[in-house]
Amino acid sequence: MKCPVCAIELNMTERAGIEIDYCPQCLGFWLDSGKLHKIIQRSTPSPFSRGHEEHSRQHQGYRTNE
Repeated sequence: MKCPVCAIELNMTERAGIEIDYCPQCLGFWLDSGKLHKIIQRSTPSPFSRGHEEHSRQHQGYRTNE
């Protein structure tokens, strides 16, 4: 596939199991369908991760003792 900006061949790399096409000249990158969703899912903290409970209380109007 060619870069839509530079019209040169894109390189492919893999990060965290997700293939990303990028242009070595302009450094633009393109994701196949569904890849952005995977990246977002992997970067969003789990509801069970540390700090989530504190964050939830603050947004529900609860005060915590500090």
